[in-house]
Amino acid sequence: MLTTKDQQLKTNETLRTKMEILIINSGSSSLKYQLIDSKTGESKARGIVDRINIDGSYVKYVAVKNGKEVEVKKEQPIPTHEVGMNLVADLLTDPEVGVIENPSDIKGVGHRVVHGGEKFVQPTVITDEVVAEIKRLIPLSPLHNPGHLEGIRVAQKLFDKATHVAVFDTAFHQTMPAKAFRYAIPNEYYEKYGLRAYGFHGTSHKYVDAQARKYLNNPHIKNITIHLGNGASMAAVNEEGKCVDTSMGLTPLDGLIMGTRTGQIDASVAFFLGQELGMNYEEVKTLFNKKSGMLGLTGHSDARDVAALYHKGDANAALCYEMYGYRIQKFIGAYTAALNGLDSIVFTAGLGENDALTRSFACKHLDFFGIKLDEKKNEELNHPTKPVEIQAADSRVKILIIPTNEELQIVNEIVNLVK
Repeated sequence: MLTTKDQQLKTNETLRTKMEILIINSGSSSLKYQLIDSKTGESKARGIVDRINIDGSYVKYVAVKNGKEVEVKKEQPIPTHEVGMNLVADLLTDPEVGVIENPSDIKGVGHRVVHGGEKFVQPTVITDEVVAEIKRLIPLSPLHNPGHLEGIRVAQKLFDKATHVAVFDTAFHQTMPAKAFRYAIPNEYYEKYGLRAYGFHGTSHKYVDAQARKYLNNPHIKNITIHLGNGASMAAVNEEGKCVDTSMGLTPLDGLIMGTRTGQIDASVAFFLGQELGMNYEEVKTLFNKKSGMLGLTGHSDARDVAALYHKGDANAALCYEMYGYRIQKFIGAYTAALNGLDSIVFTAGLGENDALTRSFACKHLDFFGIKLDEKKNEELNHPTKPVEIQAADSRVKILIIPTNEELQIVNEIVNLVK
């Protein structure tokens, strides 16, 4: 029986025949999409429908047509997801810029769903029962699951001949033991309401972990994956390729410092804000999710802006980088203990792949664990298109940068479910 991700992906390659699979990530006011050839993994078209039902709405479309890249951007009122999805279908089948002849050419649609609770531990063909369960989980993901449901509804209507499959961000982390995912609150809050750590970015963590095992030619590494974007999280993956801990919790708010999120914080801060400053639940939630993190520390949520300030000697930017890196270091220490050893760490996503300064701060003061960064390689191998190593020659632990590809991972996971 196959036991590693790499072997499973290899089997998928053998079994699959060429088919077009559309990957959809639908939010409350946006809809990202990508059309992928399941045989080659090639992206044939990608884009976004943004600012749905908001002034300034538009659809962006980028495709490879006759060996050349074409790009279309249309600014127009887009009042609903359904209008946006129809615009996407029109572009995909357009005689001049389209890459398919008919929506029925799309045999499978993979839907990224942020929260799958404890029930969904693998890709799942979407049925009425699945939709009902995603809807039931809305209280655990009020910012994401409603948008996913709307994306599913309109895609099923438009691509009615396709098999629709949900892939859940939380699924990869469902191998965590109870000692890692439970909170020390009365049992009834877990048993009745599902209050526990679920973890997110699972598709990305799963993809780069599998790529690390393939690159290192070792399916049994103890690995820490570090997904650093506007949202950021880490996962500890054992020698069996199973996640044993992750930094995000009940929601994506917990763990690392992020673009606008606090990350790990004493719950009493919320009590203080309510009792002493008179802030209500919604105001505290907005503060923690949208006004904190890098934004709260520096006035900027984009790491490129923070880096520019840092290089100008700005004290707040310097502190931000120190705090950001220190938080990562603490999780590396904790996860090395959780794994009882460490073979590799992997940086991925926007900052992880493209910000040498962030990686430098994250790897400081870890010599005791055998983690030593080669600063020259860290600078020179920034923005890689394939896995690269940036550790020093005497580093016991491999330090990798691996570009993530969540859409391709979704294709790999759902291809055998598409009929």
